[in-house]
Amino acid sequence: MKQQINTHAIILRRTDYGEADRILTLLTPDHGKLSLIAKGVRRSKSKLAGGIELFSVSEISFIHGRSEIGTLISTRLIRYYANIVSDVNRTMLGYDLIRILHKATEDEPDPEYFELLEQGFGALDDLTIDLRLIRVWFTMQLLRLDGHSPNLEQDSDGAKLSADARYTFSFDDMAFAGHPEGQFGADDIKFLRVGFAGNRAEIMQKITGLETLLDASTPLLQTMAQTYIRS
Repeated sequence: MKQQINTHAIILRRTDYGEADRILTLLTPDHGKLSLIAKGVRRSKSKLAGGIELFSVSEISFIHGRSEIGTLISTRLIRYYANIVSDVNRTMLGYDLIRILHKATEDEPDPEYFELLEQGFGALDDLTIDLRLIRVWFTMQLLRLDGHSPNLEQDSDGAKLSADARYTFSFDDMAFAGHPEGQFGADDIKFLRVGFAGNRAEIMQKITGLETLLDASTPLLQTMAQTYIRS
């Protein structure tokens, strides 16, 4: 008899299969990504349906199959982030976070990626947190987990970053370069330090001058993501 395995999971993708089944791609903290078939889940009385909602964390039981697709045995909803689906912009960003993380990770990602998506859902569920901040924060965490954090202590010449200087950014060196008319200053670098240190979006929301800092950091981080994150 095959061993039944219990874990927590977040749905990354749901694909209808046959008359009543679905193939699910799930992210777990201890078994990487899973492909599981949820048999009969599209029927109205299915006991599996309540535990495979998008934008939620569930406890699941499954068994491995002979192929790459296992079988979902049971589900229990742990937390559903209902506020995400109450606002269309939060819903769309939620889909983006799922898509980006799914494409950016291998089949056996570290547990930190599960934690990142869970924290991302928590930030989206908090209606006080700026959506632009959530996107920027999420990008910083992906870069950090993938080992592509910029140098936020020294400039491209190896000198310590100065609070009084202005900088441009060198993508070749992943570091700031001194320039008298550079667009980045001490506040921008401090903002990036807070994000790349792994702080949650809730903490970054409290930073003074957030709108201006997001204006400066967003295109910078978008270019980093295009360069280093798989898409």
